[in-house]
Amino acid sequence: MKISAVSKEISEWSGSVLIAGVLEGTTKSQLNLFKSLVKETYLLERFNYAKFEGKKNQKLSIDLIDKNVKKIVFVGLGTAENLLIQDLRIAASIGTRQVLSHGSKLGILLPWDAFDPSAASVAVGEAIRLTSFKDQRFKSEVKESNQINEVELIGLDENTINLALAEINPICSGVEFARQLVSAPPNFLTPSQLAKEAKKLANDYNLKLKILDKKECENRGMGAYLAVAKGSDLEPYFIHLSYTPGNAKIKNKVVLIGKGLTFDSGGYNLKVGASQIEKMKYDMGGSASVLGAARTISEIKPKNTEVHFIVAACENMINGSALHPGDVIKASNGKTIEVNNTDAEGRLTLADALVYACKLQPNAIVDLATLTGACVIALGDEMAGLWTDNDRLSEQITIAADKAGEGIWRMPMKDSYKSGLKSSIADLQNTGPRPGGSITAALFLKEFVQTNIPWAHIDIAGTCWTEKDRDITPKGATGYGVRTLVNWIKELDN
Repeated sequence: MKISAVSKEISEWSGSVLIAGVLEGTTKSQLNLFKSLVKETYLLERFNYAKFEGKKNQKLSIDLIDKNVKKIVFVGLGTAENLLIQDLRIAASIGTRQVLSHGSKLGILLPWDAFDPSAASVAVGEAIRLTSFKDQRFKSEVKESNQINEVELIGLDENTINLALAEINPICSGVEFARQLVSAPPNFLTPSQLAKEAKKLANDYNLKLKILDKKECENRGMGAYLAVAKGSDLEPYFIHLSYTPGNAKIKNKVVLIGKGLTFDSGGYNLKVGASQIEKMKYDMGGSASVLGAARTISEIKPKNTEVHFIVAACENMINGSALHPGDVIKASNGKTIEVNNTDAEGRLTLADALVYACKLQPNAIVDLATLTGACVIALGDEMAGLWTDNDRLSEQITIAADKAGEGIWRMPMKDSYKSGLKSSIADLQNTGPRPGGSITAALFLKEFVQTNIPWAHIDIAGTCWTEKDRDITPKGATGYGVRTLVNWIKELDN
């Protein structure tokens, strides 16, 4: 999809479909902008008939017969004083959904000057492309539709904006790759297939790759990770991709870790009832975000930041060798864990991944995981939870998420909650009491991070999948986290 800025007026623009944002309370004064396409009196009549007042998320489509522009979609933005960049994103997404089957060239007219035009145009461009994304890989018949091939953002200075727009495609490619990984069924995206996807990334985008097999993981003492993998007939694969800039003076080294359970049955604590076991292919959403970020980082090429991408990939299944509730296992830092719930397996795989990451001596570690149902109960499906003791890292990630329009909320890490992880026979249990379950999960992970390394944990259990079209995300996998991680790394690199 080609996305560009054009400094033309509406009267000079030629294309098939136009999406126009309308501010509440100013509809009549804005009608003059479209006089070259349609009579002002007719537009006013249509607005009045539809009771279209520019209220947030209102929409009105008007078909034109004798013009080059065949359709105009007006989308309400709400009042000017309350306008946010996120409103522009949502308006572009609403409009795009109305025109996916109409023509290939799309024009967008929005109040760019209400914000930094570069930031606003990038937000809108991302929204259009990501709203348009369809994954039809596993359908027997692919539905043909008129795809949007070209998007022009009308009324912007081309010289200053198009440079910023150049990063939209690599960023959205990373999000779309993450969505494809999460959407893939578990009989296709196995641990070995996830390793193959990482290998393809390494080959296509000049990344370094190290994959540890089961034997190598045993030699490194990864008893927590391997204990989870025991119940599956499929071999585990520990994936380590890395990007190193050509600049000899590297300013930052960061590690991104993604939970990589390609399917989670719950083990002997089998998922039943409302646990949605059929959706547990998305329990590798964290790894998808991290590999999606790798896809983007390899293209935008930060100059001063070395980035490592780590995934401990496996399945959580049940067989005669599977992890029992009550087993005691040992992680690679020597800590012993009493397993009181085999369905709290993601934190076991992350434990050994965190120990491995610390040995790289990075400036910061961030992990993403579909870790707890408790986080979903606390924050719903539009906000991820953020846990960290480092205020600076918290601020950086929050700013990066806000810039991406990805909801995030810092949660408490109260040390007294750690008492819920006490075990009478081991160093700690893998779960605490039900109250504060997402907090004790973060405190468990903290046990495997060196205290001198800034670390943040992001729980994306609610945000990696949606059951309905939401904002810029079609129903299904969201690709949440890719843009947050990329924004964070870009800012570190400055």
